[in-house]
Amino acid sequence: MKHTDIENLIENIKSNEVMDAIQAIKKGSQVTSNAQGNIIWHDGNPTNITAQQIADKIADLRIEYDSLAYARKRKAEYPPLKEFAEAYTEKEFGGDSTKMDAYKIKYNKVRSDNPK
Repeated sequence: MKHTDIENLIENIKSNEVMDAIQAIKKGSQVTSNAQGNIIWHDGNPTNITAQQIADKIADLRIEYDSLAYARKRKAEYPPLKEFAEAYTEKEFGGDSTKMDAYKIKYNKVRSDNPK
C-alpha cells in the first residue's frame, strides 16, 4: 500500500466523491480510503493521478449530477406504471379513454413542472 500527497486532498469532500472521481479518471484503479479519509493506492497510482485532477473531476461530476436534477425529480413524481397499464388496457380493450386522458394530464404536468 502506498500513501501519497493526494491523502491531503481538499477537506470537506466526501470519500465516495473522491473514489468516483478516481474511477472516472482511470477505470479500474485499485484504490480505497480509510476511516480518516486517506486515499490508499493498492496499485501504486501508476498513472500518477494528482490531487488537482481529482478536484477537477469532482467538479465535473457535480456539474453532470446537477444537470440531471430535473430527471431525478421527474422520476419521483411520474404517475405509477400500474396506473398507465390500467389506462392503456381500458382504452385499447374497453374503448374508454377516461383514465388515459387523466394519466396524460398527470404525466405532462410532471414534465412541465420539471423542465430540462
